[in-house]
Amino acid sequence: MEINELNAQIRNVSGKGFARRLRMKGLIPAVCYGPGKDTLLLAVNAADLAVLRKKQENAFIKLVIDNQGAKVEKLSMLKELQVEPLTRSFVHADFYEITMDHALTFDIPVHFSGKPKGVIDGGELHLLKRELRVSCLPAMRPEAINVDLSGLSIGGSFKVEDIAPMDNVTIEDQGDDVLATVTAIKAAARTAEETAAAAAGTAETPAK
Repeated sequence: MEINELNAQIRNVSGKGFARRLRMKGLIPAVCYGPGKDTLLLAVNAADLAVLRKKQENAFIKLVIDNQGAKVEKLSMLKELQVEPLTRSFVHADFYEITMDHALTFDIPVHFSGKPKGVIDGGELHLLKRELRVSCLPAMRPEAINVDLSGLSIGGSFKVEDIAPMDNVTIEDQGDDVLATVTAIKAAARTAEETAAAAAGTAETPAK
């Protein structure tokens, strides 16, 4: 479990004018909250936060908070990051405080590997789901879920229920949700041609 540190400082003021002055200093307003926890109003360095996100977007973040000289540390994860649409600059950050003995829900990327047998036989691979939602303790969070598609034949599909069980990790998605499928290219082309022909026939039918 990777943990990155981010310096923060307590702020006692809010409002658009104050936020604008913060951003002129390279800082952005932020909050840190959690179940049964008081919400802390913070300011964090926008450039430092950008570095952490480039390093690993979903890493846990240890906030090292300066409260008038006293240092407080809180383990958190970035819950929401508001971005200005035109400049793509950070506007506001929400951090969710976590505890190691409390299960959380995470969105985990799916990493596909292997060339499906159906593709070798002339089929076409379709990846339908690239992320899964799992529930586990923070220390047990997987970095990715690896799926080997090499045994997938034409007409076959790989579903959530086909993933090997993981210790202390529960997948929240439905078992019959399809992650990947291989279709016959000729069949797909024929279906497209039939759809186009049907559409053309409808367009040529005169109105009564």
